Amino acid sequence: MSEECCVPDEARRGGTARRVELSERRSAEGSCCAPSVPAELTAYADGVVAEDEDACCGPGASSAVKSTASGESEVRPPWWRDSALLPSVFSGVLLLTGYVFEWSALPVPALVLQGVALLSGAYTFVPGAVRRLLRGRLGVGLLMMIAAIGAVLLGHVGEAATLAFLFSLAEALEDRAMDRAKEGLRALLSLIPDTVRVSRLNGDVTLPVTDVRELDILVVGAGERIATDGVVVEGRSSLDTSAVTGESIPVDVAPGDPVVAGSVNGAATLRIEATADGRDNSLTQIVALVEQAHARKGDRARLADRIARPLVPAVLIAAVAIALFGVLIGDPVTWTERALVVLVAASPCALAIAVPVTVISAIGAASKFGVVIKSGEAFEQLGTIRTVALDKTGTLTRNEPVVVAVHPAPGVTREDLLAWAAAVEATSTHPLAAAITSAAPNAPAAMDVVEDAGHGITGRVGGRTVRVGNARWLNASEQSDTAADMAGRGMTVVVVEVNRRIAGLIGVRDELRPESAETVQMLHAQGLDTVMLTGDNDRTARAIARQAGIAAVRAEQLPKDKADAIAALVGIRPTAMVGDGINDAPALATATVGIAMGLKGSAAAIESADIALTGHDLRLIPVALAHARRGRRIMTANIALALAIIVVLFPLALFGVLGLAGVVLVHEIAELIVIANGVRAARRPVLARGMSTTVAPEAALTTASIQAP
Repeated sequence: MSEECCVPDEARRGGTARRVELSERRSAEGSCCAPSVPAELTAYADGVVAEDEDACCGPGASSAVKSTASGESEVRPPWWRDSALLPSVFSGVLLLTGYVFEWSALPVPALVLQGVALLSGAYTFVPGAVRRLLRGRLGVGLLMMIAAIGAVLLGHVGEAATLAFLFSLAEALEDRAMDRAKEGLRALLSLIPDTVRVSRLNGDVTLPVTDVRELDILVVGAGERIATDGVVVEGRSSLDTSAVTGESIPVDVAPGDPVVAGSVNGAATLRIEATADGRDNSLTQIVALVEQAHARKGDRARLADRIARPLVPAVLIAAVAIALFGVLIGDPVTWTERALVVLVAASPCALAIAVPVTVISAIGAASKFGVVIKSGEAFEQLGTIRTVALDKTGTLTRNEPVVVAVHPAPGVTREDLLAWAAAVEATSTHPLAAAITSAAPNAPAAMDVVEDAGHGITGRVGGRTVRVGNARWLNASEQSDTAADMAGRGMTVVVVEVNRRIAGLIGVRDELRPESAETVQMLHAQGLDTVMLTGDNDRTARAIARQAGIAAVRAEQLPKDKADAIAALVGIRPTAMVGDGINDAPALATATVGIAMGLKGSAAAIESADIALTGHDLRLIPVALAHARRGRRIMTANIALALAIIVVLFPLALFGVLGLAGVVLVHEIAELIVIANGVRAARRPVLARGMSTTVAPEAALTTASIQAP
C-alpha cells in the first residue's frame, strides 16, 4: 500500500541522506528532541517520520511514534482511538448511509453522501499521488486516483467512493502495521538516561548524558541506568542487563569489571570510568546497526520492486489501449469502463507490500529476543543458510581460561602445587596466569620474579626456586603420558618445577560454553552442517569440537585462511560464519551471512557482520535461522498471492465479469490478507520461547524495531 515500495531504489535511499541532513541541521540549531538523546539518534528517530511523511499517500497517514520535547515517545493509541483511521471510518460510514438512501429510492441524498465519502477516502492518498506525479514518479495511488475520476465521469460515484474507502482503509491499516515497527527503536533509545552524575574535584555534578566524555567518572546510584560503557573503579553491585542483552540473571560487578550502557544498577552505588562518550557507546552502536536495515534491501524485496516498477506504466498503457479499442469498435463507454476496472485490477498494491511488511515484523521480532539484523538482505539470506561455521575461542568457548586439572608429583600436594605456581604467576600478564592465580587466591608472595618471554616465569617462594612454563622449556618426561593425555583433552599443559625437580602439571583450558553442545545439536536437528574454524592447534581444536559435537574441524587458521575456507564453503552452499574477534572479521565479511557475538565481540567483527547477537547465548543462532526460514516462507507466499491476484483479476476485469466495485473489494481484501500474513512473522519463534531472553518490562521492544528497507 505504501507507494514508497513502488518507486525506484534511488528515491528510497534518499531516506538515509535525509536523516543525515536532519542530524546536521539539528546539531547546528541546537534543537535536539531531548538533551539526553544523541543528536544522530534523535535525527534517526524523527528522520523516519520525516521520510514517511513523504512516502505516505496523503496527510492522513501519521507516524506511530513522535518524539516529544522531553525526549519521551508518544505511542500510537489503540485503533479505536487512532485519528489516522478517522478519514477511512468517516468515509465508510457515509458510504454505507449513502447506499441505504439509494436503496430507499432517495437518489439525491445518496449521491451527496457518496460524494463526501469519496472525498474523505481520497484525502488520504490523492495529495501524495499528485506530489509524486509532479516529481515524475508513478505509484499505486495514481492508478486509484485515475480509476476514481473515471468512475465519476462515467456516473459511478458510489463505486468510486467504494474504491476510495477500501484503498484508504487498507492503507491506514498497513500504516499501523508499519508504524508499530518503529516503536522498538524508541524503546532502545529510552534505555539512555536523560542525565548522569559525574564526579568532579569540587563534588558531583549532574550533566546531560550527551556531555559525558571518555575517562569521566560516573556516579551511578542504586536503581539507576548506566549512561555509557565503562569500567567499575569503586563499589560492588549487581547489574540487570536484561533490557540490553536479554539475559535475565543479574551480573555481579566489582572494580575492574566492564559495564555496558543501558544496564540497571543494583543496590549499591558504583563509580564508573567511562570508556566511551555518551553519544557513542555499545547501545548507540546497536541502534546504528538497526538503522542500517533501512538502507539495504533483500533480493526478494528487489524482485518485488522489479515487478512493480514497470507494472505501473504497463497497466496505464494497457488501460489506454483498451479504451482506444472501444473507440475503434464503436463502444467507447463500455470499454472505457472496462479500462478503468483493468487499471484497478492490475494495480500491484499487494505485491508492493508483500515483502516490506514481513521484513518489518520479522527483523523487529528478532531484536526482541537478542538478534540485531542489519538489513533485509541479511534477513533473507539468513533463511537460505545450509552450513554454519563457528570460531572456537570466544564463540564456542568462554574465552576465560580456567584450571581444569592438577596432577602433582609424588610427595607434593595439590594445594602446594597450585600455591607455588600462583605465587610466581601473580605479577604476570599472560592469559594463563590469571587462571592459575584464580585457582589459588591465597598463595604466598614470591620474590625475585623474572619472566622469560615465550617460555615461562621464575621466582623464589619460601626459600624454594620455582619455575612455571611450557613443556618445551621444562622437560616433564617423567609425566609425559599424563601430559599427552591432558593435551588430548584440549588442555594447555603448564609444568611446575621446584628446586629443579618436576613438582607436577597443571591443565588450563578455555572451557566450552554450557550451551555450545546444545546449540550444535539444534543446528543439526534443522538439517544444517557445522564446521569449526580456529587458529588454535589441531589437538586442542579437535578436543573442543568433540565436546561440542562438531565433526568438521579446520585448525591453525590465520585470518586469511579462515576467509579462504569460508569462500570455499560459500561456493558450495550458503554459509554463515559466527565469530567474535578481529581475526574473524575477514571471514564474517566473506560469508553469505556473518554473525558477530554481540557485546563481547570486537568492533571489527561487529562491523563486518550482517547480524549481531546482543546476548551471549549461542542458542540464539539456531533460533534466528529458524525464524529467518519461516519469514522467507511467508515472503514467498505473499509474493505468490500478490501475483495470483493480478493474474486472476485482469481477465475478469477485461471481459466484464467483475465490475469496479467487485475488483476493488477483492483487491483490498487480498492486500489485508498479505498484511496479516506478513505480521505473522513477528511471532516469537517456538525455539526461543523456552530461553531466558526476556526483556525488562519498562523497555520491552513492543512489536518490531526496524522499518523495512
